[in-house]
Amino acid sequence: MPAIQPFPEIWLISDERNDAQLEAALRSLPRGSGFVYRHYHLPPEERVARWFALRRIARGKGHVIVLADSSLTALEWGADGIYGAPRSLYPRRDLLMLATAHNLTEIGEANRMGADAVLLSPVFPTNSHPGAASLGPERFRMLATHAKMPVIALGGMDAKRARGIHWPHWAAIDGLSGS
Repeated sequence: MPAIQPFPEIWLISDERNDAQLEAALRSLPRGSGFVYRHYHLPPEERVARWFALRRIARGKGHVIVLADSSLTALEWGADGIYGAPRSLYPRRDLLMLATAHNLTEIGEANRMGADAVLLSPVFPTNSHPGAASLGPERFRMLATHAKMPVIALGGMDAKRARGIHWPHWAAIDGLSGS
């Protein structure tokens, strides 16, 4: 993993829902937070233009910026890392690797591929997947014990819920952008 110390506690995840609030959200995050840029909804030209506009703000705040794309694209675009399902990540030591996981199998895959962190979700009900089952705090904690790397709580998270479950690393879409 690149020298990213301390590892960010708070991670903002981009989404079509929070796009209009991203500039303000990036500026309001504590210095050195994390930002995962997804923006799958945009056509390629718009996606890259939006990345560079948001990257400028994130860099100005000292945030770690991670791209949901290939490692090659992440290097070309100047990202600090890559984000995705464990099987979709091509391991590189010059990029931070954030793997997504929803169950024990995916945590095992993240362990085997050497991910630097895993985003385990959904901890709570979330607008991203209305009506879908959530892990709940107890199951989340049980699954997190199997990870060999930092676990980032995702899904219905905000500062109050992070404090409520006493978890140091958390990520949000709506909970950090007011969307």
